[in-house]
Amino acid sequence: MARLALNKSTLNKEGRKVRAYQKFVPALDLKRKQLLAARATAEQTLKQQQHALLQIEQQVRAELSMLPNFQGRVDQLVSIQSIEIEQVNLVGIHLPELRSLKVVLEPYSCLGTDHWLDHLANLLQSQVTLQVQQQLIHKRLECLNKGLQKTTQRLNLFDKVLIPQARQNIRKIQIALADAERAGVVRAKIAKRKRLGVAL
Repeated sequence: MARLALNKSTLNKEGRKVRAYQKFVPALDLKRKQLLAARATAEQTLKQQQHALLQIEQQVRAELSMLPNFQGRVDQLVSIQSIEIEQVNLVGIHLPELRSLKVVLEPYSCLGTDHWLDHLANLLQSQVTLQVQQQLIHKRLECLNKGLQKTTQRLNLFDKVLIPQARQNIRKIQIALADAERAGVVRAKIAKRKRLGVAL
């Protein structure tokens, strides 16, 4: 680390540093708050989706008790035909957002299958949609947590390291300059006394 020069130009330089750092702190704090709010919203959405998935499972158990006897493959009733995800920018962080999702029913014989299969297919469609949305929210939360960690680190760097360090440097320089000024005054007085003493 370079030795601190105890002069007025360094004092001005350190003062400019403090002012510049203090401009960053409110912006970083605002960014952190926006990311925290976005994370809270995503977590709330995730809870709602988990609750909705649980309700679908309970509905299947309650209304479709004959499902274990079904000979066909339930997982082949629905499929994702298309999915479109876009990236949205939130305070410099790119977050995935579902633009469109098309879950389709695979064709099956209405006459050759049980009547309750239509109801099951509709429930599966809802379940697949919720599961895709849930995966996206998990990815979104991952991005938000990384962004929040970086922003908090930067905020702490400015607020807890750089600003206090610059202020400490200013204090050291001010003390050194004050000491030098006092020493100069004392030397001037001593020189004056000597001159007066010689003159007498």
